[in-house]
Amino acid sequence: MTETRSPSDDGPAERVSVPPAGGDGPVVKPRSPRAIAWARRRRAFATGWTSFRSQRAGLVGLIALAVIAVLALAAPLLTDATGLDVTQATADRLEPPSMQYWLGTDENGRSVLLLTWWGARISLLVGLAATVLSVGIGTLVGVLAAHFGGLTSAALMRVTDFFLVVPSLVLAIALSTVLARGLGTIVLAIGLTAWPTTARLVRAQTLAVEARPYIERAKALGAGHGHLIGSHVLPGVLPLVFANTTLAVASAVIAESTLSFLGLGDPTQVSWGAMLKSAMDTGAVTGGAWWYLLPPGLGIVTVVLAFTLCGRALETVLNPRLRGR
Repeated sequence: MTETRSPSDDGPAERVSVPPAGGDGPVVKPRSPRAIAWARRRRAFATGWTSFRSQRAGLVGLIALAVIAVLALAAPLLTDATGLDVTQATADRLEPPSMQYWLGTDENGRSVLLLTWWGARISLLVGLAATVLSVGIGTLVGVLAAHFGGLTSAALMRVTDFFLVVPSLVLAIALSTVLARGLGTIVLAIGLTAWPTTARLVRAQTLAVEARPYIERAKALGAGHGHLIGSHVLPGVLPLVFANTTLAVASAVIAESTLSFLGLGDPTQVSWGAMLKSAMDTGAVTGGAWWYLLPPGLGIVTVVLAFTLCGRALETVLNPRLRGR
């Protein structure tokens, strides 16, 4: 027969098989706490995915991101990288779209379509890497500040307030001018200046999680800081962090494009921001070469919009109060 275990504060009730009173029936080994936790996570993921699919805007954004990511990753397989070399270009400069060059050429005679295709790789790579760095720092600062409190919280929050007061783009520009030019510099410049918002958000969520009764029971049983944070706090904080990450990627892509447009990016790499800078420097705007400006601009808008749609949809899924709006 089966008996129903009383529900806990962090999950629904579990049915556990027990042997009959006579002792003649098969004995079913109860599931371990780890197996029960994984089963709950799988159910939560399935429920969340079902809710996400009902958000049409978010689903459209996810499909758009998947298509762009696949095309960006497949660029070395589907295109010839030698077309990016200025010395290999044979077309006329700023040639308008034609059957041979669907999106025209740049000031060096290279295909704008090829540049836009390869530029997606750098823009997405820098945006994702900078987001991982900024979200990682913000999550660490927010969790530590909320969990330990006292002087630790005061010190961490004062540092966070400093970075919030100074515009992140200004700090990123300052770091980019001091450090050597390159993709790593852009990632560091964005990641080290964009974390305060995440830290504030994670701190508030951590305080809410640690106010729950099962945290008090874990403390009463002698759980250490590492166990509390790793087993109880982070599982309750990560869904919100994941939703915030999608929005942070959009901001990082814009920041990368801005830094490259200002000439602070890696001159040896093709990115959408670098394409816009080259178009402005070569007089594409005044010369009417719209085909040089439009593709990278639309690429930035599409990626940012897609990440924003996914982020808003995740917020709606994870926050029940937003579902009825």
